[in-house]
Amino acid sequence: MSLVELIAGADGRGLAASGLACLDRCLPPPEAGGDPEPLRPLWASCESGAEWAARLDGVHAALEAAAESDAVAARVRALLGAAPRDFAAGPLRAWADACSHLALDVHRECDVPAGGTETPGRSGPADGGPLVAGELRRQALILETLAETAGTPGGGAGLRRVLDLSTEGRRVLRAVMSRRARGRGRSVSSP
Repeated sequence: MSLVELIAGADGRGLAASGLACLDRCLPPPEAGGDPEPLRPLWASCESGAEWAARLDGVHAALEAAAESDAVAARVRALLGAAPRDFAAGPLRAWADACSHLALDVHRECDVPAGGTETPGRSGPADGGPLVAGELRRQALILETLAETAGTPGGGAGLRRVLDLSTEGRRVLRAVMSRRARGRGRSVSSP
């Protein structure tokens, strides 16, 4: 299935976790002393939607208070602010799709060749370089994992797997960003 089809068929749990995972990978490293996992409170709400709106508001407020000047961090904050407070597939689908686009845009900007102008393909074979291809595979694997574990006893294991996949993707992206920054004479904090 294509990424577009997986998003179209996902339930509320899958859409919330998928969107959150995309945003999690895009956040820049925290400033010194900053929270290394500012989206963590939302992960606990992805299984059933319990306290989703309250935790969403809390995480958004915390990120607004940190107010990093990074353009990607601003886009993440904007998407968190626009996230539906209703934990249902209908309202979450467009949000998860927008989060997917942001993650692919960020990976495209860091990919080799860097900064192409085409939006990565989500309906078929991967466009772009290795970062974009990896991100497309990661997003599809996350949605497939969540679909396989939906409604099963111990479905939280699927969410833990998704969190691991997202953390791995964040490390890869930050490593690429760090190498590029060193190549330009700037330093980037490590995760």
